[in-house]
Amino acid sequence: MKRAIIVPADLAGAALIELKQWLAITVVTHDAALVSVLRASIDMCEAYTGIMPLQVTAEETVAATAQWQSLAARPVQAITGVEVLPTEGARFALASDAYDIELDADGTGRIRVIRQGAAGRVVVRYVTGLAPVWEALPDALRSGVIRLAVHSWREREDGPAGIPPAAVAALWHPWRRMRLA
Repeated sequence: MKRAIIVPADLAGAALIELKQWLAITVVTHDAALVSVLRASIDMCEAYTGIMPLQVTAEETVAATAQWQSLAARPVQAITGVEVLPTEGARFALASDAYDIELDADGTGRIRVIRQGAAGRVVVRYVTGLAPVWEALPDALRSGVIRLAVHSWREREDGPAGIPPAAVAALWHPWRRMRLA
């Protein structure tokens, strides 16, 4: 499976303002770099918790099979399109009666292709994320993202860390989704 973010979350507004307040930065010179640090912090939050914090539109390529397949990101708010990805030529919409979709109560989005035809793979477009805007993000997740961004900004000479600092992990831990392999 390959997922791509098509429409990312807007971090240039309230999130950037909050980060700049934490860092006591008042100039716009570093805004692009700060948004990049915020985006990396959001990615780390998703990796740690298993939850996409802010709503984005994503596309994921999956096999065209009759078996149910779960989408990578959670919580899925809506599956907005399914297209066939042919080996040659442009992709095209799969007829709505050729596939089934499910949105589970835990936020898992699932798809199966009933009539595969010549399709070997399909591209699923969906909206995923816990909160539609920065201000609606639960306080613990928002605070963890900001604290990680502050930490990353101040420690940028050392390079990215593989795990979040303990203070950030403590904020995110109640939101963490564990999976049994």
